[in-house]
Amino acid sequence: MYIHAEALLFDNDGTLVSSLASVDRCWTRWAKEYGITAEQFAAIELHGRPAVEIAADLLPADIVLEAVARIEALEVEDVPNGGVELLPGTADFLAALPADRWAVVTSATHRLAEARLDAVGILPKTLVSADDITRGKPDPEPYLLAARLLGVDPARCVVFEDAPAGLQAGRAAGMTTVALTTTHQAHELEADLVVQDLSALSAQVTGSGVEISVRR
Repeated sequence: MYIHAEALLFDNDGTLVSSLASVDRCWTRWAKEYGITAEQFAAIELHGRPAVEIAADLLPADIVLEAVARIEALEVEDVPNGGVELLPGTADFLAALPADRWAVVTSATHRLAEARLDAVGILPKTLVSADDITRGKPDPEPYLLAARLLGVDPARCVVFEDAPAGLQAGRAAGMTTVALTTTHQAHELEADLVVQDLSALSAQVTGSGVEISVRR
C-alpha cells in the first residue's frame, strides 16, 4: 500500500516516543495529591487529551489551572528519570523527511513536549501543543492548525496516531490516518492504515511530496 502526502503530522506520546511509565507515575502521584479516587480516575479518558481537559473533568473549576501547572511540573521533572524513550523506527523515519514537510501535534503543553522531544534528540521545525489551541483532540483544531502552519491543504496531510481521540481528530480534519498499535489494539483503532509502529513504514521523498509505503 502506498500513501502520498505533502505533509506528515505526528502525535508524540505513543507515536514517536513512549512515556507511558512516566505518565503513570506522575498522574498517579497527582491524583493522590488532589484526593482523586482510583474509581474517579479510571472513569476518565486520559490518553491523547490535554491535561487541562482531564483536570476539568475531575476537579472544581477554581483549581484547574493550578492542578494543570502541577502535573506539567511533575512530568517535566520526570523526563530525566527514564521518563521518555524513542519508539522503534522513529529516528530513521523522521531522518528521511525534509524539515518543512512534517510537524509534531501533541496534547502535551509546549514545555513538556519540548522536554520529551529534546531528551531523545527530536527537533521539529513545527510543533503544535496544547498551548496553541482552544479545543484539543478529538477536535480537529490541532491538526488543522499544523496544516496551516505548513501551508498544506488538510486533504494532502497524513496523520500518525496511536490513540482513538487523535485518529478521530485526523479524520475530522479531512486527513488520511495511520494508526500505530503501540498503546491500543488494532481493533480499537479506526484508520486508513494500521501498523505496529513506524519501523513498519518507509518514506520516499519525491518532487511532489512524500510516498509512504509498508515495508515488505
